[in-house]
Amino acid sequence: MTQTKIQPNHTHNHDNGTPHKHVHSEASLKQIINRLSRIEGHIRGVKTMVSESRPCPEVLIQLAAVRGAIDRVSRLILDEHLNECVARAAQEGNIEEELEELKAALDRFLP
Repeated sequence: MTQTKIQPNHTHNHDNGTPHKHVHSEASLKQIINRLSRIEGHIRGVKTMVSESRPCPEVLIQLAAVRGAIDRVSRLILDEHLNECVARAAQEGNIEEELEELKAALDRFLP
């Protein structure tokens, strides 16, 4: 298994070209990476079930478990973003831009 190097500081540019820094704790990032790794393993297991022609209801149950795990990690990421990034943007006076970015992401994320 390969190790993923966790980078706690991530920078990306807003539409206006100004850098926006995402700073997250090492522990938080490690927790999210670990959950994603478990989901990745679970998906491989579902793929194996399908290739072995396991009963469809069993596969659907496992897919429901994967969906639940994805929902839980998504919630962790959203909580982290609200507690760290949005709070920091409010302190720095650019909350409107941060909220617009979050709304755009949620529009794509939510059904």
